[in-house]
Amino acid sequence: MLNEEKTSLLDAVRLFSIEKEEPEWMRTKRLEWLEKYEEQAFPLMERISYHRWPLLDTTISAGAYGEELVNSQGLQYDLGDTPKIVQYGNVTLMEQLPQHLIDQGVIFTDLYTAAQDYPELVQEYYMTTAVKPEEDRFTAFHTAFMNSGVFLYVPKNVVIEEPLEALFIQNSHVKESFVKHVLLVADVNSSVKYVERYETEGNEKNSANIIVEVITKTGAQVKFSAVDTMGENTSVYINRRGHLLKDSSIEWAIGVMNDGNVISDFDSDLIGDGSHSEIKVVAVSTGRQVQGIDTRVTNYGKHSIGHILQHGVIMDRSTLTFNGIGHIIKGAKGADAQQESRVLMLSDNARGDANPILLIDENDVTAGHAASVGRVDPEEMFYLLSRGIPKAEAERLVIRGFLGTVIAAIPVKEIRDGLVEMIERKLMKL
Repeated sequence: MLNEEKTSLLDAVRLFSIEKEEPEWMRTKRLEWLEKYEEQAFPLMERISYHRWPLLDTTISAGAYGEELVNSQGLQYDLGDTPKIVQYGNVTLMEQLPQHLIDQGVIFTDLYTAAQDYPELVQEYYMTTAVKPEEDRFTAFHTAFMNSGVFLYVPKNVVIEEPLEALFIQNSHVKESFVKHVLLVADVNSSVKYVERYETEGNEKNSANIIVEVITKTGAQVKFSAVDTMGENTSVYINRRGHLLKDSSIEWAIGVMNDGNVISDFDSDLIGDGSHSEIKVVAVSTGRQVQGIDTRVTNYGKHSIGHILQHGVIMDRSTLTFNGIGHIIKGAKGADAQQESRVLMLSDNARGDANPILLIDENDVTAGHAASVGRVDPEEMFYLLSRGIPKAEAERLVIRGFLGTVIAAIPVKEIRDGLVEMIERKLMKL
């Protein structure tokens, strides 16, 4: 980058930080990694070639795309009465949190408000624990250009029964970067269900850089669900990472339903003894899109458990790659690492990969993997056809069953139904 361009970019980022009223520590971190992000290497993702994708959009603006713009374009969303945050582009349209959760000390607000009102709490965890800026070029870039996000904190011993929801809408009616950060901290012996959705409005070519950090302290339990439906003209990098302490757990249920090119990194670091992560991922690739999904569990703690289940469907000329990585670190005695990755091919022109990787540095452990790439089971099809079900409907039934494990794990019925509708839309060509 030329000196003049760099100076201009520094000025733009500094101005953005001031307009967002960021605390000094956040501004300092942002500007530090703006200087250094181009020095960092790109992450290695096996069998996925993404380096020419437009993933590093340095456009940054505080942008005033508020309710007036949403209303002018007739965008309407059923907000219901559940705990919820809705963000359109980099603007927060609404927040609602019941009084009984506020009284218990639950924090569920946009990231800038949290940084101003709870600076010590945010500073302790933001890009310091689960994901760090220096990991690669994308994490460094994210630290420099993050322009919106959400902070969720659940205090000690607080159990939240109702799911908390976040709806993030990318504003692609304009040229605007979408660099979103979600920071979820579940304190000791707390419990929460969190659901997030990503959507795109408009057809402008944009990129998305999304990082989600989930920190579970001793005994905490998090059920994390996500449905990603970014648009065809959006190139996406998304990194969801769990950092689990003793006897804590995260259950991930993720639907990857984007229409554009995507690289995803879904990781769990089982730091504490007895920590437990279950990662369930479904993906559908259509058209000419490329989706690469790295799912990793690293067992550090003794008797920690990490399981990966990935099911994907590929159609047309699309590509879907599952890389499943299970790594048991030396000293993690009694650890359990299991993974299953399966890809269902519905086209001769599609390409699917399921790559299991096990790295075992300890003897007293349990580990295993299964992987397959294939077509619809002919016996299942024969059974359905023999019952008079048309071939196209029979294929859809088989696919829904193939993806059903993750769908059933999502705690909000409306989100489950939406995911089923999205899968149906993608399968309409059958």
